[in-house]
Formats: sequence, structure tokens, C-alpha cells
Amino acid sequence: MIGLLTERQLLILEAIIRDYTDLGQPIGSKTLQGQLPVHFSSATIRNEMATLEKKGYLVKEHSSSGRIPSLMGYRYYVDNLVKPVKLDKKSIQSIQSLFSNEYKKVDEIIEMSAKILSNLTNYTAITLRPESKDLKLEGFRMVPLGTGKVMVILVASDGSVESQIYDIPKNMNGTSIEPVIRLINDKLVGLPLNKVIPKLQTILPLLTKYIEQPQGFINVFGDILNKTAKEQFYIGGSRNLLSFADGNNLDQLKSLYSLIDDGSDKIGSLVDTAIDSKNHHGISVKIGDEMTDKLLLDYSLVSATYNVGKHGHGVIAILGPTNMPYSKMIGLVSAFQRELTKKLIDYYHDFDN
Repeated sequence: MIGLLTERQLLILEAIIRDYTDLGQPIGSKTLQGQLPVHFSSATIRNEMATLEKKGYLVKEHSSSGRIPSLMGYRYYVDNLVKPVKLDKKSIQSIQSLFSNEYKKVDEIIEMSAKILSNLTNYTAITLRPESKDLKLEGFRMVPLGTGKVMVILVASDGSVESQIYDIPKNMNGTSIEPVIRLINDKLVGLPLNKVIPKLQTILPLLTKYIEQPQGFINVFGDILNKTAKEQFYIGGSRNLLSFADGNNLDQLKSLYSLIDDGSDKIGSLVDTAIDSKNHHGISVKIGDEMTDKLLLDYSLVSATYNVGKHGHGVIAILGPTNMPYSKMIGLVSAFQRELTKKLIDYYHDFDN
């Protein structure tokens, strides 16, 4: 007996969740009778289903005699009964081939990961790039655009590139930009990102030789640094959320459309608190009301961390219906986690060398 459930109740709960995942409709005693490994009468199964309902693990839908899992039932199943399916060799080779392209930036790998994971599952996928505290400023450029504007470009030590347009003061021109570029490269390149702005403030007297009011330039520099250091996430298949919405609930559909079109930050922020390393070797599962957004009551989030050493760690996740095949999805996310880690380690190895 696990927890407060008997072996027979565990068998019935597991079978109902498995069948409901496959069929998407309430499961009755007759359906279960031929599937359970031990023979029980229909009356016995009905009684046990009624008991599971009273305990909160099952819900009776409408007038049907069948039952469906409750959120509590799914939670119990994921915590105690689920057995992750190991991905077969062919599927792993398929993921590896999708990662076989050459990538110039780590963000390209993370963005592609979201697309691949979404295509593999038909769910919404969220990937968060590694957050490294050891990032350094690798390069700096200012590209004249004409009409009193330049593009300020920063390159970080992980290959990521960020830029922003800067309105240069009237006293500056293409020629006077060159000393600023040399000064920044001489004094700032090679520093950890969190040391760049303090150092930039200390060379203000030197900057004023070329820029009358350098604070505007420093502000632009700070904005780009924030973008470089900030956690960045990518979403694949965001509209897949609508595939699992209640088609008769117009309010929910409108809200989900709004979440997809305007709320990328909301979807991305789901992964921030999703990881609990105690679950399935680094795999975390959040179900329904465990997520902060009540729009997602009928959805579950399966997420995992990946670790690339000194370059930090990130997150991958899939957002799908509560009646997803958890065994398969946990196994898939786990395998994807390993393959993404390998790809990133190879990328960083080539980049570092």
C-alpha cells in the first residue's frame, strides 16, 4: 500500500489515468475489467472507483457512470506511480540529427530547442538559455548609421550579441567615434559583465574628451549589458495551447489568445519556479492549480534543468494538457535534456577554443 490507497485502488487509478490519456472520455468499470492484471468483478471495480472519488482522486463527469482523474489524482500518479518511458535509439538519433546544424550563437541553439521540442510533442515548449555568472565582455563596436546615429554592439564571452541605436551628440562624428571604440576595448573588454559599468564610470573623465555628456552613452551601454546578462527564453508552438482548450468556453479561448499574443513573458516566467530536483532526477511536473496562472488550470508543465558547467544552467519545459501521457513526456524531456546539454557542451568547447 502506498499512502492511503490499497494495491487494488492503485491499479484502478493507474488504469483510469492511462485510459483517459488515450481516449479522452470518462472510464467505466467494464472498460477496466478486461485490462487489470487481476480479475475483479464490475461491482468491486465500481465500489473502488466510488471510494477513489470520495478520497478526491477521481471525478464523476455529468451523468456518466465513468470517472476521470482529478488534479489530485494526477498529482498522486506523477509522484508515486509514473514510470518514465526510456526513449528508443531511433528517437534519440532523430533529436541528434535535428541538432546537427552549426550554430554561431548559443541563443540559436536554445531557440531551435523550443521548436524541436514543440514539434516532437505537439505541445507548447519553453526553453531558457544558460544563465552564467561568469560572462565577460568579449567585444565592443560602434557602427555609424548616418543621420547622427550609431549602433552600439556588445559581444559576450558566450558568443551572444546585443545592440542598440545611440543618438550621438552633435559634436561627434565618424572620426571621433574611433577613439571611444579604442578606449572601451582597452579598458573594458575582458571584464566580467557585472564589473563593466562601475569601470565605465571611473573612465568618465577620459570619455568627456570625446563625448560632451557621456551619461547618455553610459545609459545605452547599461541597457545593452542588461539584455546580454538577462535570462532569455524562447517559446515554440505557443498556439498549441488552444488545441487543448474547451471549445465551448469562449472566455477561456479569448484569454488564452491574449496570453499567447501579449503574454510571452507570462509563459516564459512559468519556468522560473518550476524546477524541483527531487522529482524524477531533475524533472519537475506542475499540474493545474499548482501554476500561478489560473488560465492554465487544465494544463501541466513538465520541466528540467540542464547544466553546462561554468557557462551556467538553463531550463527546458513543455506545457500541455493535464491528461498528457506523463510516462512518455517525462522520458522525452529527460532524453532531450541530455542531448541539449551535449550540444551546448560541444558548442562551448569549440567557442572556448
